[in-house]
Amino acid sequence: MVPIRCEALDREFRVLSRLGAMKRAASIDNRMALFQNAWLERLTVVSAFWFLATWAVLLPLIALAGWGAVEPLQGLGLIAAGLLVWSLFEYAMHRYLFHWTGRFAPLRAVTFLIHGSHHAQPNDRLRNLMPPVVSIPVGLCIWGIFALLLGDAGTWLFLGFMIGYVIYDLTHFACHQLPMRGRLARAIKRHHMRHHHIDSDANFAVTLIVWDRLFGSRVRSLKR
Repeated sequence: MVPIRCEALDREFRVLSRLGAMKRAASIDNRMALFQNAWLERLTVVSAFWFLATWAVLLPLIALAGWGAVEPLQGLGLIAAGLLVWSLFEYAMHRYLFHWTGRFAPLRAVTFLIHGSHHAQPNDRLRNLMPPVVSIPVGLCIWGIFALLLGDAGTWLFLGFMIGYVIYDLTHFACHQLPMRGRLARAIKRHHMRHHHIDSDANFAVTLIVWDRLFGSRVRSLKR
């Protein structure tokens, strides 16, 4: 695997190196090591199998937790609303957090650990999916917010939100690892590949690419 580097990524790499959080891995697949501690490093990767196995268990458990809290039609409406909330969250998170360029070095380091490393090695199949050590704690925080806002009904909004997340991550994995046949699938992959290889400050949406058109963040030129 040959890492894709640019000046901005090199700067973030140097920041992390000074913080003692990263070193280059001398491994067979040339994977970038994000931590010197082997146990922490293992938490930064997840295979497609274990991602699917994890969420095949957790999504039904979320539904079970909310069972009986609302009427069936209301539950379906809340799931649909959760999917929409996720889609907007996905766009905003990718645009404003994952590509944050402020001066506060520790936060820059965190954003590099979460996302900048993916731009450095975009085709690493063990880092094309968010590891549960990140997604589960963040998800629990979101669940708590929804519960505060809606009470028990918030669980169904959260279920839709997390279904949207799983769809997003699997779509993202497919963009990097699968051929993605079909008109819509090819359009999604092309949209995301332009984010990686043409302009990383555009094409932030993954699952609902219309957001980039609506919010004026679509790649406008194919020239780098």
